[in-house]
Amino acid sequence: MTRDDRPDRAAGGGRDGQGTPVGRRVVLGMLAAGAAGVATAPLLQRAYDSALGAAAQKDPTGLSGLLPGGGGFRYYSVTGSVPEKDAHHYRLTVDGLVRHRAGYSLADLRRMPQTRLVRDVQCVTGWRVPGTPFEGVRLSALLDAAGVRPEARAVRFTCFDGAYSESLTLEQARRDDVLVALRMQDRPLAHAHGGPVRLYVAPMYFYKSAKWLSGITVTEQVEPGYWEDRGYDVDAWVGRSNGRDDAPTT
Repeated sequence: MTRDDRPDRAAGGGRDGQGTPVGRRVVLGMLAAGAAGVATAPLLQRAYDSALGAAAQKDPTGLSGLLPGGGGFRYYSVTGSVPEKDAHHYRLTVDGLVRHRAGYSLADLRRMPQTRLVRDVQCVTGWRVPGTPFEGVRLSALLDAAGVRPEARAVRFTCFDGAYSESLTLEQARRDDVLVALRMQDRPLAHAHGGPVRLYVAPMYFYKSAKWLSGITVTEQVEPGYWEDRGYDVDAWVGRSNGRDDAPTT
């Protein structure tokens, strides 16, 4: 036995190297504390998420966006505040180059067939949250229901924050891994995460997954979104765009 392998008597607290016996009450107390921690952790996490999300909504400096949120996410919006929409006030419109304009309530979307995807989420700034579940309606289902006209080539997305927008080609929008998401991490999509409904584009950098989705407009060509107007790539495939070499999320 080398010196580094020998038991440290001082660490054990007893002169014979066996350590001080731990009483039954202490053990039971430790187990109870551990169980309480497991039980309360989700509640504490949700409270933290809610407080941090509220702070980010009112933070003109953007510094709160540097703090990690629930599950490793960071809160960020491009406006000073975003109004909240509940099930009674939320509405998603589908229009543009379609045969049938449509409007969906949150209840309408929940009644449609749901698809669950589990992928890594990759931000173009470098952070990644592995194995994140998203669940919602495939965007292709809404496009099919609207009846896309032959001259259509792209889809534009607008948000009820009043500022953010995004676009995909029609081919990209019809992928099976592009959702109008209602749930994230197996619970309803929180406001701070873009709820009650957001876009989720699994194979692209996360700025393509527009929060607070309110409008889907079918167009003749791709219209650059909020971040594309500020220099980001329109085609934002993870690991193949924006000068980055991140591992793909698919």
